[in-house]
Amino acid sequence: MPPQLPSLAEPQPAVPDLAVRGFSYEDRRAILPALAEALAASGCWLHERKALSLAQMEYRFEMPLRSADELYSGLVGCGLELTRDSHMELAGLCTLRRHNPRPQQLGRVIGVRLEVNFLEEIETHPVPTGGHA
Repeated sequence: MPPQLPSLAEPQPAVPDLAVRGFSYEDRRAILPALAEALAASGCWLHERKALSLAQMEYRFEMPLRSADELYSGLVGCGLELTRDSHMELAGLCTLRRHNPRPQQLGRVIGVRLEVNFLEEIETHPVPTGGHA
């Protein structure tokens, strides 16, 4: 009987070091090009971009630690509203970048998963109270 060859399973994507979630009420046709520009300007290497639904996109990319400030400002600058946890994660990454005593660590590569949700503006109308005018 010939020896069994190991099965070639699909490689599993690496778990990202950083998960970032954001949302926007702006038109996605304006946000997506600005987001692509922000990622490119901050030196990110985009591995995957996919639509999770009509209102949700996911990006998986890597970036050098030295680009943390550029990524953070680029995401906010393109019109994304970040969740509180995402602000804290990015602020922590920027702090690590600024206060790292070893310059060689600035080239360290960070894996990032970015989730972007497109929300519709909710129009609010005054509710009639039935009072006298």
